[in-house]
Amino acid sequence: MGVLWLCCVFLTVCGSGLGGSDKCDEVRKVFQVRHIGPSQVLPPGPRPGSDLQVCTSKNLTCCTKKMEERYQVAARRDIQNLLQMYSNDLKTLLSRNVASFQETFEVLMRQGENYTNAFLQASYQKMADQAAGPVGELFTDIGLFLLGSELDVDGFVQRFFDGLFPLVYGHITNPGVGHLSPVYAECVRSINRNIRPFGAVPDLLADQITRSGVSGRLLLQALHLSIEVINTTDHLQLSRECRRALLKMHYCPHCQGLTESKPCMGYCLNVMRGCLASMAEIDAHWREFVRSLEGLSAKMYGAQDLEPVLLGVHAVLRDAIGHAEKNRARLSTQVHRKCGPPSWKPAQSVSVLESSSTVSIPPRAANRTPGVSLTVKRREFLSSLRSYLTFYIGLPDQLCVRELASGDTPCWNGTELVKSYTLRVVRNGIRAQSANPEVKVKGEDPLINQVIDKLKHVSQKKLHMSVALVSQVAG
Repeated sequence: MGVLWLCCVFLTVCGSGLGGSDKCDEVRKVFQVRHIGPSQVLPPGPRPGSDLQVCTSKNLTCCTKKMEERYQVAARRDIQNLLQMYSNDLKTLLSRNVASFQETFEVLMRQGENYTNAFLQASYQKMADQAAGPVGELFTDIGLFLLGSELDVDGFVQRFFDGLFPLVYGHITNPGVGHLSPVYAECVRSINRNIRPFGAVPDLLADQITRSGVSGRLLLQALHLSIEVINTTDHLQLSRECRRALLKMHYCPHCQGLTESKPCMGYCLNVMRGCLASMAEIDAHWREFVRSLEGLSAKMYGAQDLEPVLLGVHAVLRDAIGHAEKNRARLSTQVHRKCGPPSWKPAQSVSVLESSSTVSIPPRAANRTPGVSLTVKRREFLSSLRSYLTFYIGLPDQLCVRELASGDTPCWNGTELVKSYTLRVVRNGIRAQSANPEVKVKGEDPLINQVIDKLKHVSQKKLHMSVALVSQVAG
């Protein structure tokens, strides 16, 4: 009777995949190498597993309840690390381009400001130094607008021309006398908007900055949102059912001494499609978001392209001053009526002659910082982003095919090693999970729904409305 009992115990251990305490030694080694938990929770050898909740087995086991708890934490950590690893390239692409576009905007603004000051030095040298302040404020306001500040573009463009008008009026009235006195200059500044000395040029510049600036800031906002989406899904809060399924798939085989086994492909797909079901719901909205970016980029040319607008401010300013020069008689009469005869500060002891050739204005397409073209950057970015169009819908499959599942037999089916997984494999998405044999999905994730709402808002409201508005104005 004793011999028979010993044989039964031997067969039970062998049948469970343990084959003796040496298999538990292997489990112990893996447990410690992977830093899953302290060695005190490990049993000295195979034991009954009646206290286990997920990794249950009729056979002897190498696991304790404390080990099972540690395994569940490890399984969750492993999946989150994999999610972050797989999204890292996409996040890097987005982060790098946010920084790149912001840097390009800054470079273009510096160049635009330099071109404008160079034009004034070349053509209107006497007033160039005084005009540098208003020019700097104009480009500072443009930069703030691009970064999302709720500035009134018409307002800051008009303020620029308000500050410019006394300088221009002094130039066209009597360029050799000197500068207008502060009191008289303030009066001239105050009537700028009423007499419109620069014609329609201020409105034109404000329109160009608005249209190109809205596109630029929407591009940055969209990229910031996409990074937020990635960060949210990287740190997805897994449901209790998912955590138990991951434990069963990843570490329950260890309890039977099967430390090198991998889950069957179908089994892995069911678990991961169940755990990431809410993520799959992002797919349609992510695709629409990318298409919206493409639509926005396609419209960013001409008056809506920030690059020629910023680098062309000096040309707009030339037209504005030219308009004032052509209408000097009318302007002189209007200013005299409102402010009286000009009051001047004494001229400098050494007069500075006007010159149209003292300073050369760099051509708009020349002397550029290499790689600064917004058009090229947008094209390269969108080309790279298209390769992630199916990122969310394909994530469970990618994780199983590349990292988690076994393509060989035997494989782990959640209970034992088998030749193949025989249960139904469900599709991606919330609706399909009602038939999932491995994970019970109770409903949508509220956090994912918030992400979807933000994507919808940007895609359907901001980007589409911007494209429609620009098309209407351009037409």
